[in-house]
Amino acid sequence: MAYNPHTKRPYKPKEADTGPIRVRLPKEDEVLGTVIATVGGGRLQVACKDEKERLVRIPGKIRRNIWVRPGDVVLVKPWTIEGDKKADIVWRYNHLQAQWLRDRNYL
Repeated sequence: MAYNPHTKRPYKPKEADTGPIRVRLPKEDEVLGTVIATVGGGRLQVACKDEKERLVRIPGKIRRNIWVRPGDVVLVKPWTIEGDKKADIVWRYNHLQAQWLRDRNYL
C-alpha cells in the first residue's frame, strides 16, 4: 500500500494500460499529415503525406472539443475544389496512435 505524501492517506497506484491501441486509418479520400503552423482563424498549415502543403480548416465540431498544435499528426480530407491547396481536419491522433502509425510506415 502506497501513501500520498501530501495527505498521508493510503491509495492504490494506477497500473499502466497495456491494452490494444485503436487507430483510425485513412479512407480513400483522406490523407495523413503533420501540422506545421497555426495561421489563425481556426486554420492550420499541414504537410501532407502526398507531399503537398495544405491550408487546413478546423470544423466547428472538432474546434470545440480538441486542441490542435504544431507537430500533431492529423487526418485531413481535401476539398473537391482546390483540393491541392485546401482541406478539412477529420481526426487528430494522440501521441500513442501517432507512434503506431510511424512504426507501421503510414507516416
